[in-house]
Amino acid sequence: MKKSLKAALVLMLIVSMAFVAACSGNAKETAGGASGDPITIALSPWPGWYMWYLVEEKGFFEKHGVDVKLEFFPVYSDSLQAIAAGKVDANSQTLSDSLAPLSKGIGLKAVLVNDNSFGGDAIVSKPDINSIQDLKGKTVATELGTVDHFLLLTALAENGMDEKDIKYVNMTVNDAGPAFISGNTDASVLWEPFQTTAVKEGKGKVLYSSKDTPGLIPDLLVFRESVVKNRPEDVQKIVDAWFDALAWYEDNKDEAIKLLAEKAETTPEDFKLGLDSIKLFGVEDNVKAFEKHDDYTSLSYTGLKTADFLHKLDMVDKLDSVDELLDPKFVNHKAGK
Repeated sequence: MKKSLKAALVLMLIVSMAFVAACSGNAKETAGGASGDPITIALSPWPGWYMWYLVEEKGFFEKHGVDVKLEFFPVYSDSLQAIAAGKVDANSQTLSDSLAPLSKGIGLKAVLVNDNSFGGDAIVSKPDINSIQDLKGKTVATELGTVDHFLLLTALAENGMDEKDIKYVNMTVNDAGPAFISGNTDASVLWEPFQTTAVKEGKGKVLYSSKDTPGLIPDLLVFRESVVKNRPEDVQKIVDAWFDALAWYEDNKDEAIKLLAEKAETTPEDFKLGLDSIKLFGVEDNVKAFEKHDDYTSLSYTGLKTADFLHKLDMVDKLDSVDELLDPKFVNHKAGK
């Protein structure tokens, strides 16, 4: 969720649409709520989420006997609106973007961790800036309330600094990248593919990234709660198909990357750069993520820390736990637990 005026309106729209859908009971008419209908999974431009095309193209949905329709949203926030309104059954989205609906009592269930950002989100700075401390008094742009804003504040806190020590500019990632390239900011916090573009075209360098904070930015498969309740067998088949596709990918990387690059309309070389900036999550990674730990390897811990961050920005209601969002039974079943 975003805190800019545009994004604040999007948040209100998402919440209101979700309540309308829940109260009217019409969500099943536009998504696969009824048994036998295809289950619709939304995805957006992010390296880990393109992997759903591998699941589809290599026949893993068919292998597990589940009818799935993938729906691509070039604009990520549109996918958030779609799941809130019941237009799709599931969405590929970040943990942080699942917290505002949770705080409003909207029924969503995270059933799978697709990946963690592992360098895919980064503070990109001018070449003469060599440390986070060097950002003191410098202009740094990213969008308020996003995971990249959270990454920036985490980096500052680790170095005994806070937002008052920099000249913070609230700017969308679509604008923050070009602003850095044109020299209007000393640093910008960006995700892929904007990050790589800024490094290449803006002669920048990665000063700090999500690789320095493993687990801070998890990317999830999130279902509407009613689908999980009414069609658990199909949800399990989808989770199983995902893990089968990951196993196939490990044995056929060149073929997979070529296929996925075509879907992303980029070169295999550039798509591989994106994949290198994330950590795809297999079965055991998922089991561990759904367990409780006092660090960012745990969705429960990360979710609560992120919720506190968003609450301070008045973007979510106070949450004492995020466990209601998390549904580990499908990955646990796959792991034989």
